[in-house]
Amino acid sequence: MSNWGQFDSDFYQSNYTIDNQEQTCNDSNACGNLYGSRKQQASEQPQPAFVPAEMLVSSAYSGQFFQPASNQDYYSPSSYIDSFDEEPPLLEELGINFDHIWQKTLTVLNPMKPADGSIMNETDLTGPILFCVALGATLLLAGKVQFGYVYGMSAIGCLGIHALLNLMSSSRVSYGCVASVLGYCLLPMVMLSSCAIFFSLQGTFGTVSALVIIGWCSLSASKIFMSALAMEGQQLLIAYPCALLYGLFALLTVF
Repeated sequence: MSNWGQFDSDFYQSNYTIDNQEQTCNDSNACGNLYGSRKQQASEQPQPAFVPAEMLVSSAYSGQFFQPASNQDYYSPSSYIDSFDEEPPLLEELGINFDHIWQKTLTVLNPMKPADGSIMNETDLTGPILFCVALGATLLLAGKVQFGYVYGMSAIGCLGIHALLNLMSSSRVSYGCVASVLGYCLLPMVMLSSCAIFFSLQGTFGTVSALVIIGWCSLSASKIFMSALAMEGQQLLIAYPCALLYGLFALLTVF
């Protein structure tokens, strides 16, 4: 039994003493004092000032995410009406200007009238297409189906005149401008083909009329090219190839 008691005393033996217990108590008191002081400081801190409810409501975000604010002026019907009124007319967007077409037609009909270069230097193909169709239609009424020849010679002749004018003038000219001028100057030839519906042109009168119409068309075309490309003193040089082109149309009309 003595050995068992000694074993218990040895087993439960430790270095813990009363002094350590007192030190622990002192530490716990210090911790309690520290916690009490912090609690007192927290209670002594000033409370935040009173904030009115209006400020809280105004500061809150009342919108929705990913939805822009609507603008009543932008979506108003008046804005659509104003934008629609400011749009150009449909004919102007398509490049069809009847005022310019009429001025070009008058310039062709009067070879002595000076041409306006700003109007003539345009790629307006409305008038030339109408005159080509009119020439083919009048030839058809005269018993000559020549639509393919009219379109073919027009395209090839425009290519040749376009290349010649680019070699002669310092300023470049577009193919559309050349086709427009040559097409407008085809109007006197339409008048000649209209005469072929009522009587034959295979005679002296027809030959003289064809020569007059060829000179009329070539002089009008050369005048327009000279004013549009600023080729002063070169009208006769431009009129010669134009006369060759319109001579082919005259052969179709007469024979």
